[in-house]
Amino acid sequence: SSGSTGKKIRQLGFKCKDISKLTKFKEMFDGRIKTLNPLIYSSLLYIRDNKDHQKQFLSLRIPEIDIVVVNLYPFEKLTKKKDHQQTIEMIDIGGPSLLRAASKNYKFVTPIMDIADYENLIKNIKNFDGKTDINFRKKMAAKVFKNTYKYDKIISEWFNERKK
Repeated sequence: SSGSTGKKIRQLGFKCKDISKLTKFKEMFDGRIKTLNPLIYSSLLYIRDNKDHQKQFLSLRIPEIDIVVVNLYPFEKLTKKKDHQQTIEMIDIGGPSLLRAASKNYKFVTPIMDIADYENLIKNIKNFDGKTDINFRKKMAAKVFKNTYKYDKIISEWFNERKK
């Protein structure tokens, strides 16, 4: 985890590691780079029932990431502000990338991007002995692609309005 999401996960009583401890890289450029790291994406994207993928992954000696919880930066809230740079800084790069990677591999990884889904996530984990159900993962993956599309659309529209 990075930032406030990890704090929230720990407050709910679950364990999570800071991404910087896994990757051995600190956040860079005022937090612009936190999660963009091949170790993270290796854990998210490897196909866990593929022998070649398993072998490659084991050689990395990193933990499996089973759940990705991301709260995207609130870009839309700042689109009416006059401070162009402040608005630019609210374009989330790593968050949508993490969510999309987890969603692509929903067969093994659970993507969560909405606080409203935390309760269902917790119930799912309790009902499936620490894992989540494939139907839940697929539903969350569909939600991610729908909402990251909307997020990108808002950003695109903001840039197009800036040309005027």
